[in-house]
Amino acid sequence: MSIALFPDLLGDETWQCLPPAVQAMHGSAPRLHASGMADVAGNSRLPARWLRRLLGLPSPGAAQALALTIERRGSRELWTRRFANRCMQSVLDRRTGSALLYERLGPATLGFALCRDGDAIDWQLRSLHVLGLPLPRALHGKVLSRSGIRDGRYHFSVDVRLPLLGQLIGYQGWLEPLPDGR
Repeated sequence: MSIALFPDLLGDETWQCLPPAVQAMHGSAPRLHASGMADVAGNSRLPARWLRRLLGLPSPGAAQALALTIERRGSRELWTRRFANRCMQSVLDRRTGSALLYERLGPATLGFALCRDGDAIDWQLRSLHVLGLPLPRALHGKVLSRSGIRDGRYHFSVDVRLPLLGQLIGYQGWLEPLPDGR
């Protein structure tokens, strides 16, 4: 029997301290459907727009409808996010012998240390590979990512800023699991 990705990486004691809304989103259900809203921001210059498109990231815009599907098989999770104007897909997994969560997004793979911060999970960027090649830390930029609870429901916040480019993407909002997985 496999262990769910987030509970395994965080450890049982930490996992049990998280609110039910966070546990529901990051738990072990084989399939999860959720809907909500997100505000998306990002630099409007051509290089940022091009990089967002390459990575499958959404375009900036306020109050975008958001649908999320998470499909879990063992420790591997396929996240499909449907923003108002773009479908963003990533694969989350772990590697044997590593305490990091790895998220593959197009040609990029990000390695995160997951830490509990109160009622939230703080995702701390520790590694970045593009096309399998590690990038120096100076090129990682700043990635702030957090998933927790606000106003009784699951809330997320992501902000990615790259050297010379500025804000590649910033999105925040809320999600609620749909009844009966639909």
